[in-house]
Amino acid sequence: MTDHKTGTREEWLAARLELLEAEKALTRRSDELARWRQELPWVRIDKEYRFETDEGTASLADLFRGRSQLLIYHFMFGPEYTAGCPSCSAIADGFDGFVVHLANHDVTLCAVSRAPLAKLQAYKRRMGWSFPWASSFGSDFNYDFQAGHTKEQQREGRVEYNYRRGGHAMDVTPVLGPVAELAAMAGTDAATYTRERPGMSAFALENGVVYHTYSAYARGLDGLWGMYQWLDRAPLGRNEPGVWWRRHDEYGSR
Repeated sequence: MTDHKTGTREEWLAARLELLEAEKALTRRSDELARWRQELPWVRIDKEYRFETDEGTASLADLFRGRSQLLIYHFMFGPEYTAGCPSCSAIADGFDGFVVHLANHDVTLCAVSRAPLAKLQAYKRRMGWSFPWASSFGSDFNYDFQAGHTKEQQREGRVEYNYRRGGHAMDVTPVLGPVAELAAMAGTDAATYTRERPGMSAFALENGVVYHTYSAYARGLDGLWGMYQWLDRAPLGRNEPGVWWRRHDEYGSR
């Protein structure tokens, strides 16, 4: 016998219709926020960034691959990591399949990480992914877009992330709990692991000029983490005792 509240079909339907009104209101609000994002002023990018890709050295404009819009996922994979962040890997599992749909809608989706290209290529083969993935190793790109921080910034508490400056629980060493566990899964220590940060940034290309249009970090990425959208509709929700997810090739057979 379940401990959860039970009821008749009629009681369920009445409660569901009440919830439906709230869901519709949230959808309308989400539509408003999407329009708000699109109305943000664009910031011209004059700095020259260089990336290493499967096709060779590329500029930020080259990452558009002939399209007018570019979405970059800031994938946590630092030079010292032995494997990509497992959380970023779960997010990438979600977007790998729809990259082709975006590409046919004038949008390129590309991941960028600070690890050298050879590491990214090997991990990409292991995971079976096909999305474009560029290395920003030796570039300021991750630092300029709050997706990476130096040892000095971390030590001095000058970390700026999610539009806030100062120390953060993820910067404290020794770190206990999920961060330390995730760091171990990436083959590094907590301090090194948290010098990389997850996020996404959007760019537009007009008349040969690249503009930064939007970035999001932390819980702002929730909507991009596909499995959570499904879990939020499951009977027990996210039901998280801790770091329960693994890379897709690390689960046992079910």
